[in-house]
Amino acid sequence: MEDVCEGKDFSFPKQEEAVLQLWNRLDAFHEQLRRTEGGEEFIFYDGPPFATGLPHYGHILAGTIKDVVTRHQSMRGRHVWRRFGWDCHGLPVEFEIDKMLGITNRQQVFDLGIGKYNETCRSIVTKYVSEWETVITRTGRWIDFKNDYKTMDISFMESVWWVFAQLWEKGLVYRGFKVMPYSTGCKTALSNFEAALDYRTVPDPAVMVSFPVVGDADNAALVAWTTTPWTLPSNLALCVNANLTYAKVKDKSSGAVYIVAESRLGQLPVKAKASGKKQVPSKGSNAEAVQDGLDKESYELLAKIPGSSLVGLKYSPLFDFFMELQETAFRVIADNYVTDDSGTGVVHCAPAFGEDDHRVCLAAGIFETAGLVVAVDDDGCFIEKISDFKGRYVKEADKDIINAVKDKGRLVSRGSIEHSYPFCWRSGTPLIYRAVPSWFVKVEKIKDQLLECNKETYWVPDYVKEKRFHNWLEGARDWAVSRSRFWGTPLPLWMSQDGEEIVVMDSIEKLEKLSGVKVTDLHRHYVDDITIPSKRGPEFGVLKRVDDVFDCWFESGSMPYAYIHYPFENKELFEKNFPGNFVAEGLDQTRGWFYTLMVLSTALFGKPAFKNLICNGLVLAEDGKKMSKSKKNYPSPMDVIDEYGADALRLYLINSPVVRAESLRFKRSGVYGVVKDVFLPWYNAYRFFVQNAKRLEVEGLAVFSPIDQASLLKSSNVLDHWINSATESLVSFVQQEMDAYRLYTVVPYLVKYIDNLTNIYVRLNRKRLKGRTGEEDCRISLSTLYHALVTTCIAMAPFTPFFTEVLYQNLRKASNKSEESIHFCKFPSTTGERDERVEQSVNRMMTIIDLARNIRERHNKALKTPLKEMVVVHPDNEFLEDITGKLKEYVMEEINVKTVTPCNDPLMYASLRAEPNFSVLGKRLGKDMGKVSNEVKKMTQEQILAFEESGEITFFGHCLKQDDIKVVRQFKRPENVAEKDIDAAGDGDVLVILDLRADQSLFEAGVAREVVNRIQKLRKTAQLEPSDPVDVYYKSAGNDKSTLEQILKSQDQYIRDALGSPLVPIEMSPTDVVVLGEESHDVHDMSFVICIARSSPVLSPDVAHASAGKDHSEALTVYLSSRSLSRLKSQFQAGNGMITVDCIEGFPPISLQLGKDVFLSAGEFYLASRS
Repeated sequence: MEDVCEGKDFSFPKQEEAVLQLWNRLDAFHEQLRRTEGGEEFIFYDGPPFATGLPHYGHILAGTIKDVVTRHQSMRGRHVWRRFGWDCHGLPVEFEIDKMLGITNRQQVFDLGIGKYNETCRSIVTKYVSEWETVITRTGRWIDFKNDYKTMDISFMESVWWVFAQLWEKGLVYRGFKVMPYSTGCKTALSNFEAALDYRTVPDPAVMVSFPVVGDADNAALVAWTTTPWTLPSNLALCVNANLTYAKVKDKSSGAVYIVAESRLGQLPVKAKASGKKQVPSKGSNAEAVQDGLDKESYELLAKIPGSSLVGLKYSPLFDFFMELQETAFRVIADNYVTDDSGTGVVHCAPAFGEDDHRVCLAAGIFETAGLVVAVDDDGCFIEKISDFKGRYVKEADKDIINAVKDKGRLVSRGSIEHSYPFCWRSGTPLIYRAVPSWFVKVEKIKDQLLECNKETYWVPDYVKEKRFHNWLEGARDWAVSRSRFWGTPLPLWMSQDGEEIVVMDSIEKLEKLSGVKVTDLHRHYVDDITIPSKRGPEFGVLKRVDDVFDCWFESGSMPYAYIHYPFENKELFEKNFPGNFVAEGLDQTRGWFYTLMVLSTALFGKPAFKNLICNGLVLAEDGKKMSKSKKNYPSPMDVIDEYGADALRLYLINSPVVRAESLRFKRSGVYGVVKDVFLPWYNAYRFFVQNAKRLEVEGLAVFSPIDQASLLKSSNVLDHWINSATESLVSFVQQEMDAYRLYTVVPYLVKYIDNLTNIYVRLNRKRLKGRTGEEDCRISLSTLYHALVTTCIAMAPFTPFFTEVLYQNLRKASNKSEESIHFCKFPSTTGERDERVEQSVNRMMTIIDLARNIRERHNKALKTPLKEMVVVHPDNEFLEDITGKLKEYVMEEINVKTVTPCNDPLMYASLRAEPNFSVLGKRLGKDMGKVSNEVKKMTQEQILAFEESGEITFFGHCLKQDDIKVVRQFKRPENVAEKDIDAAGDGDVLVILDLRADQSLFEAGVAREVVNRIQKLRKTAQLEPSDPVDVYYKSAGNDKSTLEQILKSQDQYIRDALGSPLVPIEMSPTDVVVLGEESHDVHDMSFVICIARSSPVLSPDVAHASAGKDHSEALTVYLSSRSLSRLKSQFQAGNGMITVDCIEGFPPISLQLGKDVFLSAGEFYLASRS
């Protein structure tokens, strides 16, 4: 293994760049695919994004979710085909081209030529492909860009034709004339789910208009209310509710007579009072009904009329643009869609611009389908028939239309309303509702099947499936799948001129066979001119393709079949593995891609398209608003990655509410928090391992090689058992949660595990890991840590592919059989070797340590100050055995106490008190709460203990369980012990008591800890590594020299255990010592100097007497000092503790024995001379 730098010098982004180069060199992604080929298929459908914009956090989030799941499944041995896809057709592309070419209406496209227009569209489809590949690759996602699929590929388009043909054969396609959401900006109809993508709160005009009833004795007029004045020129009927009561009222100031719903009289405008004071307007808009009834000062009630009696009345048209329909139009009709919760109870009907208007007018015979005139063109402008406003954009004509109504004396009131209104998700223009001819899929016919198929799917979170998606399916309408556009997959419908003969193409082969034309492309400019002869004979002419293209959502919904060119290729692959295993996209796709996938798969196969789905929420800017390039309210994804690394961004997103379909306010500081709280502690545990594994080599011992896990399970060390069990729990948990697609639960568990690994296993095993308890024990603990690190890295590799690869590439050097990449490793199998008792005991131990630290803090007792005794009170004898047995030394060291005493008698140090849980019992007990509460508070110690054992107690016929009563343990100080001398802390489970009294032995131990602490700080200041061999010297600088030396002598074993070497008096330092750091200190009024020096061999003075003399001794000292300690140590090991020096010119060979003639440090010489 290689040495590793400190955490502060570790650059996550640079290391990730190096990993990308490694993956590239190994062709790692494709190698993983090759290795899993032949394994169980895991089918993942990747929803195709548009390549006309750059990837943002939403794409990175969805991509990360997909990458985590597919990497994990690959490591489980499954073959996961991952191909990137591109949505190439439709509005996003055409909208860009229209802006580029300055196109504002359809005729300009025909003038340019559909071929030129489409080829221009094709040219920009892949505009940002390279940028997408750069960003997606940098985030660590493995997906095939070279073998991608595009919805404009001929193979994809042919499969789309096949899908449509199957629907046609099943009788699920029809041509209709339907009022639909229409984008004047994109000049096309939108589906209902597209229309729901962008609702905004906007102001609109709100007007009341009068429609005089023909032949009414009082010259009464029906009053209708509308927020779309531009539809008034197309008015053909008025609609009322036959079940409502209407009122005829007279305006006292003008004499005008109006008819409105009785419950809506409060909506009529009220004139200024005779006093001259203006009426104070009611709060809210005209849309908010004022239910105060009739203002009798302004209006006189003439009659009440049942709504049914209004049906059939004729009225004077507002405009004369449709007088040719006067025999059937301009009359009152009725329907229950008219309500009295807004408006006047009278609805003005323009059947070309309202879904309900169209339905009720058609049913009432106001117009015939063939005779409906749509008075607004594809660009949203009035046609010539509306002569007063021809060529005007409808929304801009509102004001002039209102003025025209006023000039006719028909304007009753005008105002404005703020309401939620749909906008085009692509162009940002307000939608209108407009009757358009379209080809429809009969979704309503298969609604029950859709709901059943939805039950077969598994969603995370499930409420999106059960509520949002279920409700959307319940309200599903027939789907308009055609668009009057140019750049898209053409509908494969060839129709005769009389409309009697229709041929649907389900393949290129069929088109070529029927037309005799070789087909090389399926776009409009290639197939529009292809004709096929009529089966009825030449006299019926030829069949031509209908002009429309598919809605691009139909193409993306066909993706499971089209991306593999089914059924023309990959038939067996598809049919064996449908439905797919997994899809993931954002919450908005419940009305988009998830919906179209479900509709088409249900219609084609009676199955859902997918088995498992993860639905993510929106990533918002830090201020909670939508991320906006123009507002620059979010950091660039690549800037964040360049600063903190892709793994940190991945983990930040995965560990957030956004994976549960909630919103995330993106914070740069949150990504840094992941680095600080997850990666640096993880890295530090890894670095500590590497340093101590390398130390073995420095000390001349055998190179570290991990002991096999089967042997490690036999370790007698409790913390080895614990970390092995905790690692097994981690692996089991990750597998369990990944099987349930709950990615968001994994990161918190990992954070806790890393915290335990660093703050329990590494921290409490420092002596073992540093070799202070012997080489064999050191290798056992290092091997245990090694396996924990490797296993954790493999389990977490799908989440953090870069960081785990960096660690693994170094760790694998200790094992010759390791895979070239961590992503080639199999996910760790669970062995079942879990010890729940030891896991619980260690968790309780850490609780005890925390409680004891709290007591110390309350009394300002620093951890360096030793304490005499800690008592642990708990009824579980097994736990107490663990704490005072296997775990005792760890507790004593961490709390710095001399003894740990167990106590299983809960009443020895505590009094028990019972309190009723009012929040639980209040609702249940009602009037008995008072008396039951009193009895609970009176419970004796014996009753409470019995209650804790049995789990229940009954008062006044009410059986109370453990959740109903809270048992409070209060510390009971022993008699004759002062309050300052003892204290306790508990968590409701365990009680910890500390004896805070000091004595001389505790004082001496405290001084020793202070000295060690100063030495460790000096080592850090000198920038020494743990494996650097040094000697530590001290010199007393005060008058209390004997006191200090006595303390250091009494605490010698502790100091040697803590430092790995003894403290050496400065007088014993060699004359040529190399000092690395020196500091003066005062501890408890004792002054001393500490000096850290580089270790060097020491020749025993006895050698000088036994050898040829002083000169030979000095020559030997020079020779030994010139050798590296590690090499010298290896020589002694090879010679069984002996070496022969025969290379000093002028002196005879001499044999030297380690530990008698030569010592490898001043510390070793000092210990030998002292003994």
